[in-house]
Amino acid sequence: MALDKPYKDVPGTTIFDAEQSRKGYWLNQFCMSLMKAENRERFKKDERAYLDEWAMTEEQKQAVLARDLNWCIRLGGNIYFLAKIGATDGKSFQQMAGSMTGMTEEEYRNMMVGGGRSVEGNRRIGEDGDAQAHRQPQGSQGKQGKN
Repeated sequence: MALDKPYKDVPGTTIFDAEQSRKGYWLNQFCMSLMKAENRERFKKDERAYLDEWAMTEEQKQAVLARDLNWCIRLGGNIYFLAKIGATDGKSFQQMAGSMTGMTEEEYRNMMVGGGRSVEGNRRIGEDGDAQAHRQPQGSQGKQGKN
């Protein structure tokens, strides 16, 4: 019997529930391995070889190699764990989060300092808020090359 998941109707949001946790178990374990300096060095030396040591799907490995954190999240990654990839690359959390929204680091920081996205128009899929799929990605980074 499938679980009723009314929370799947939140625009721009992947809920890290038990199903996502199971799907991303090895991806998140890989990320946690980056807490150790020797593992970060091994990963940076040969990313593909290091990823191949983990029981991740090929798609998860490709998402990591592409540094596409939104893709990683769809594949079961949790942002808490995925942040270790960004830290390994020398990126701040603001830089990482900005890359996930199409915003620059400054645009993302300003949005968060300003209170984040408005809930107006973003409570459920189909409304007209800035988190809706037809408005993504946001910011000047996401608009580059879309003419």
